[in-house]
Amino acid sequence: MRIGHGYDVHRLVPDRKLILGGVEVPYELGLLGHSDADVLTHAVMDALLGAAGLGDIGQHFPDSDPAYLGADSLALLDRVVRLLEEHGWAVGNVDATIVAQRPKLAAHLPEMKRRLALRLGVDEGQLNLKATTEEGLGFTGSGAGIAAHAVALLVERTDLEK
Repeated sequence: MRIGHGYDVHRLVPDRKLILGGVEVPYELGLLGHSDADVLTHAVMDALLGAAGLGDIGQHFPDSDPAYLGADSLALLDRVVRLLEEHGWAVGNVDATIVAQRPKLAAHLPEMKRRLALRLGVDEGQLNLKATTEEGLGFTGSGAGIAAHAVALLVERTDLEK
């Protein structure tokens, strides 16, 4: 077994869609980034890559590469999952937290969970998603951005056959 941690943050700006966990969340601001800036999916990808010892998303999908401009982060997650499989790893479980003062996210978490579990190839019981505020503190508390943390457990694929 291997454990990895992922973290991502993006600034909130006008004229961008707010995508979290592959779900478009209605809000007047969206996250600024080279791809769709899905902080939740990015944190999950970094946790998975970290657990496998395979670097981070910046190495695999650099923001200097025009191929990733506006990229769908769920499609990038598909590539990370394939990379894990190639290296003999499978997802054991993932626990992630979105940190955002606004918008309220509780109603959107079930669909985020469904989409991420599907892409990870796991049962929804192997994925836990939470959202929290920072009580008005810091850049997330002021509404300047949104962050996400994720922890992932990987198991060797041969362990799944036992």
